[in-house]
Amino acid sequence: MTSRESSIMHHLEGMEAIDSDIMSKVLNMAQKYDYNQYTVRDVEGALEREALSVEDFAAVLSPAAAAYLEQLAQKARLETRKHFGNSVSLFTPLYISNYCENNCVYCGFNCKNKIQRGKLSLEEIEDELKTIAKTGLKDILILTGEARRKCDVAYIGEAIKLARKYFSTISVEIFPLNTEEYRYIRQCGADFVCVYQETYNTETYEKMHPRGPKRVFPYRFNAQERAIKGGMRGVALGVLLGLDDFRRDAFAAGIHAYLLQQKYPHAELSFSVPRLRPYINNSRNNPRNVHESQLLQVILAYRLLMPFAGITISTRESPEFRDNVIGIAANKVSAGVKVSVGGHDSEAKGDEQFEISDPRDVAAIHQMILSRGLQPVYTDYVRV
Repeated sequence: MTSRESSIMHHLEGMEAIDSDIMSKVLNMAQKYDYNQYTVRDVEGALEREALSVEDFAAVLSPAAAAYLEQLAQKARLETRKHFGNSVSLFTPLYISNYCENNCVYCGFNCKNKIQRGKLSLEEIEDELKTIAKTGLKDILILTGEARRKCDVAYIGEAIKLARKYFSTISVEIFPLNTEEYRYIRQCGADFVCVYQETYNTETYEKMHPRGPKRVFPYRFNAQERAIKGGMRGVALGVLLGLDDFRRDAFAAGIHAYLLQQKYPHAELSFSVPRLRPYINNSRNNPRNVHESQLLQVILAYRLLMPFAGITISTRESPEFRDNVIGIAANKVSAGVKVSVGGHDSEAKGDEQFEISDPRDVAAIHQMILSRGLQPVYTDYVRV
């Protein structure tokens, strides 16, 4: 890399730069966010209002709100029922490749880690899809490592076309694309794009991403906007809670989604709330612990800021936590999860990205949802 290319703020060759002021607004607001200035009176005021302002959201994320989790949960439950009823959507991820060009210090797919790498053939992908479809699931998330040379857009497009034969909703969590590339995978059948900024602190971001295309902060930041411009039905945002100050990162992600919704009111926005899980080099990097009560606070704050947004709770979290948060604020949950390359139809072809905490299959998650008086939803979108 040249000195210019090594800067996290400069696009590399082939990376599309778009004209948008959302990134500068988010970074400015996040930098100014002083969560210690908020008092219990600010939190109580937010609880009294029908809709949260940005300032109310800031208060609800603050330490002062920690004593009000029960009241926040009650208010969040009402909003969740208002917009989603009793429904909880189910999905599962399918990793089709774990090759990666990035040197992200917190990730099991780090290009320098000595793991078993693998990539599914199109035949293997279809076998995996068939096996998953037999569980009744109709919502699939296709994932790859970030390696264009090993796993190009055409290959991903073919995987999406195969998924259309078995699933009504297809999401992708892949490397960021340019607008026309997003338009292409939309034409192939993709509905949603998931891109997580990991952290909005640019100094921490630079340390966590020493090499690779992911190092380019604005290209990743603007991925959701390019996806929407490319015709995608919806986009997901999130941070990896524990990489940096979780309150400031959660605030930034919330504002990012809020501003996107204002600019593109037709787009479906959703949040994912992953916490850092054990991974290779975990002890060396000293991640900041984010406790379950703090994670719950973040989820409740998102629900109250954007009542109509989707919130996904992953198998990184314990069964008990996942069971309790659905219906209160989360409306989408994964089931029958494998985080290795393949592994649904036959033996895994590549190593896992991280450890999961909830190994329950689709039938077990289905029964758990019913036991809580909620309705498992397999299809909420019909192609015409």
